[in-house]
Amino acid sequence: MHVPKTKQNDDGIMAFLNGFKEEKRYPDLLQLLNLMQELSGCAPKMWGTSIIGFGSYHYKGKTSEGEWFWIGFSPRKQNISIYAISGFEKEKTLMGTLGKYKTGKSCLYVNRLSDIDMEVLKEFLKRSMKIMKEW
Repeated sequence: MHVPKTKQNDDGIMAFLNGFKEEKRYPDLLQLLNLMQELSGCAPKMWGTSIIGFGSYHYKGKTSEGEWFWIGFSPRKQNISIYAISGFEKEKTLMGTLGKYKTGKSCLYVNRLSDIDMEVLKEFLKRSMKIMKEW
């Protein structure tokens, strides 16, 4: 059975984020940190070397098993990845009002938070977290 390499660890959140201090999107990263901590009620944790996650749950699939977070984000070279594992297909109506973004399997990619409606993002994250907590 495959075991994921990205695991929760005790690396410093602010030390990681301060590596982006000179970038225009640094305030966006701090805003996401505060928003996700508020929504989840959980302290942020580093997952691997580049993902900040909130909360955790155990999953077991046909080919893999492990721990993962309810919601999270990661600053990437081209954009900010926002992780909400519950999926975007279930929330087509809500996502239609979000703004400018792209999606991957479980990631929402935004260039800047000013490109999206933050109230819609909050609602999407709340719904995703609810699903993950019940999983």
